[in-house]
Amino acid sequence: MAFKIIASQCTQCGACEFECPSVAIKFKGERYVIDPDKCTECKEAFDTQQCASVCPVPKTCVPA
Repeated sequence: MAFKIIASQCTQCGACEFECPSVAIKFKGERYVIDPDKCTECKEAFDTQQCASVCPVPKTCVPA
């Protein structure tokens, strides 16, 4: 399973892109997206998902 970004809630601040240890988050078009093939949910690196922990808007980075 991977995480996804709720585009309608995203402020496009970019914090998640730089925190992702899997380099799974990219800015495409006019929004940030998480590549489900690269997303590891930070399971091997952290106790919590880094995208969700740094996002200023609660529940914007959520399980897909």
